[in-house]
Amino acid sequence: MLTQNVADGVHRIEDAYTNWYLVEGEGGLTIVDAGVPSSWRSLGEALRQLGRDGRDVEALVLTHAHFDHIGFAERARSALGIRVWVHENDVLLTRRPLQYGRERTPLAYLATKPKALPMMASLARSRAFFPKPIAEVERYTAESALDVPGRPEIVFTPGHTLGHCSLLLRDRGVVIAGDALVTLNPYTGSRGPQIVARSANADSERALLSLEALAATGARVVLPGHGEPWRDGVEAAVEQARRTGIT
Repeated sequence: MLTQNVADGVHRIEDAYTNWYLVEGEGGLTIVDAGVPSSWRSLGEALRQLGRDGRDVEALVLTHAHFDHIGFAERARSALGIRVWVHENDVLLTRRPLQYGRERTPLAYLATKPKALPMMASLARSRAFFPKPIAEVERYTAESALDVPGRPEIVFTPGHTLGHCSLLLRDRGVVIAGDALVTLNPYTGSRGPQIVARSANADSERALLSLEALAATGARVVLPGHGEPWRDGVEAAVEQARRTGIT
């Protein structure tokens, strides 16, 4: 489902309770994250609604390489001939996306958090657990902005994965937080700003510490990897996530 202009020139697409974004910039479009495999159809529909086509897509930037965020990345790379960017610490995950670090088994939540069951079922229907590995990627670090449409600045926010990064669109007052901070936890079904549950985090304590880097961006709008946009300032979102803590 496409929601146009959730922020200036940023469009949100949600598939299977997972968000990914199209960022308009000089020279074309940047895709941020790649949803689930079935999101490939959503990409075509979103481009059609925006009056664009695949020739307008210049790059695909991953906030991290979990299975539910790289769904159509390899197809976009091979079919559209675009570069796929990922932090150097997550390169191995792009090749083995199901071998992500986690502190608990997801089954521990499914048995006690019934609100999460529809979300897990939706991920399964969308083939989220079967993404294609990405054959070739470009590596980025946390030191600079990326030379792609929108010129996102890299904000290093590890914890969910060891290479997780958020993307700051400074001139628009927007930070795309990926899964460093979400407003819907797909493993518990709870809503509101928080870090993701232990069953998807490599290091939850580090994820909490990384909220400081998010707060330092001063962004007005937070666009999460799961859940609705947050428009009351990143500092307030971080404060609430800290109160919620580790789940």
